Amino acid sequence: MHHVHTRLDLNLLVALDALLEECSVTRAAERLGITEPAMSRALGRIRRAVGDPVLVRAGHAMQPTPHAVAVRAEVHALVQRARAVLAPAAGPALETLERTFTVVANDAVVTSVGDHLVSRLEARAPGVTVRFLAQLAGEGSRLREGVTDLEIGVLRSTAPEIRTEHLGRDRHVLAMRADNPLAEGELTVERIAAARHLQTSRHGRTGHPLDDALAETGHRRRVSATAPTYAATLLLLMGSRSFVSVIPWLHHRHTVETLGLTVRELPFALPPINLSQAWHPRDDADPAHRWLRAQVREAVGTVLGPRDAQTSGSARSSAGRGPGADSVSR
Repeated sequence: MHHVHTRLDLNLLVALDALLEECSVTRAAERLGITEPAMSRALGRIRRAVGDPVLVRAGHAMQPTPHAVAVRAEVHALVQRARAVLAPAAGPALETLERTFTVVANDAVVTSVGDHLVSRLEARAPGVTVRFLAQLAGEGSRLREGVTDLEIGVLRSTAPEIRTEHLGRDRHVLAMRADNPLAEGELTVERIAAARHLQTSRHGRTGHPLDDALAETGHRRRVSATAPTYAATLLLLMGSRSFVSVIPWLHHRHTVETLGLTVRELPFALPPINLSQAWHPRDDADPAHRWLRAQVREAVGTVLGPRDAQTSGSARSSAGRGPGADSVSR
């Protein structure tokens, strides 16, 4: 028969939440601002309380047990609810808020929106840490398990219970060096199809909505190389005057201008790039999480502009100024 605990120490839940997220006694201790021996003692008490090792050594790392994986989301939700109950009704005290938020986003978001988001967090809540993680398949499950707090990006599918909010819209443009032959003259479908293309894909895939648009007019392009991130693509563009690449314009406007690259509007419409943020319902009412979502919303607005101005018409008006006059930036 299990011993009935008459004294409940909720600090153990906080410690368990940190241990299950970090899978390291050292990092969990650093996160909570306590000593490593104190965290080791807490882990020992947790193990005795639940009758499970919780974390077991695997080589140089620690791995959660099946029981720990099963309760991880519930533990995280309980800690978040407790924080929400104890937070002031008017919202979190930002100057004393100490919190680590784990945000999943691709490099296009991190290098554009991330800059503005981190600056906002640093100025308003210096005790907050944001951890950006690369996108992987099945993000909804990571939100559900409590491994991540927020996902920002093009969300094609999420689990049914996941909350999503549309943030803004971007469009594709063709990027190249200023001395690329396609930087001058009319940008026709034939010239685009004949160019050497750099494709951005973290999985090395060569397919893109551009291929569908070209196929409608009976054209095909050749992808000469793929790069895992947009940052790598833009740097590779600098090395060759013959390469071109289709990129999200507003995401990379600052980087394009900094690198001295040129972008041109495509002579046909591609599907818009819809940026959203997603989170689990358990975080819906958490004041600190609500505040984070508001900061993301404003950071995206800084990059993409007001949502009511992000229309396909703005792209058409820019592209319809006539041959040789559709260069967006030099």
